[in-house]
Order: sequence, then structure tokens, then C-alpha cells
Amino acid sequence: MSNFNHSSIINFKNDIEYASNSVVSKRVLEKSTGNISLFAFDKGQKLSEHSAPFDAMVQVMEGQVEILIDKKPYILTEGETIIMPANIPHAVNAVERFKMLLTMVKGQ
Repeated sequence: MSNFNHSSIINFKNDIEYASNSVVSKRVLEKSTGNISLFAFDKGQKLSEHSAPFDAMVQVMEGQVEILIDKKPYILTEGETIIMPANIPHAVNAVERFKMLLTMVKGQ
């Protein structure tokens, strides 16, 4: 399932809108080896601490976010990327409105 068409130009920053007091997500690509999703977080929104059985790469396209990996905070802004390792607890807190592209890669 995807909200985007193959062989078409995509501008991720413009292809998702913020919603008041919400987190909006769109699936870009879904495969057996992983997924790519687009997110828009309103200021103050968060994903509580959790872990996943695959590596996850966050690419910030707009705004500012605090990402906690194993309780250590990282502040990211537009153009920055971080990789959250598999099976390590992590959380996402919107310091201000922000948009991100999340790429999840499943292991062997």
C-alpha cells in the first residue's frame, strides 16, 4: 500500500500537511524488507518510548525534533538524519512542528 505513485516526482516536504494537536502519517512504500513513511507532527506531539525489531532512519525535512535513543536525547533540525538501531528503546518529541521521512529496514 502506498499514498504515492511509482515513477512520479515527489516533494515530501509539500506532500503532507500538519493537523492541529495531531501526528499525520502517509505510507510512501511498503515492502517485505521494510517501509518508508512520511510524518508531520504538531508542536508538542510525541511517540512514546518503544522499540522495534529493525533499524529506523529519521530524516528531518522541516522544524525541530528531540529523538531519544536509549534515553539519550538528540536534537535534530531540517536536513539532519539519525539512525535508531533495532531493539533499542527510542522516542520522538516534537519540540516544534516538524516533518520527517522514516525509513525502516528489516534485518535478515
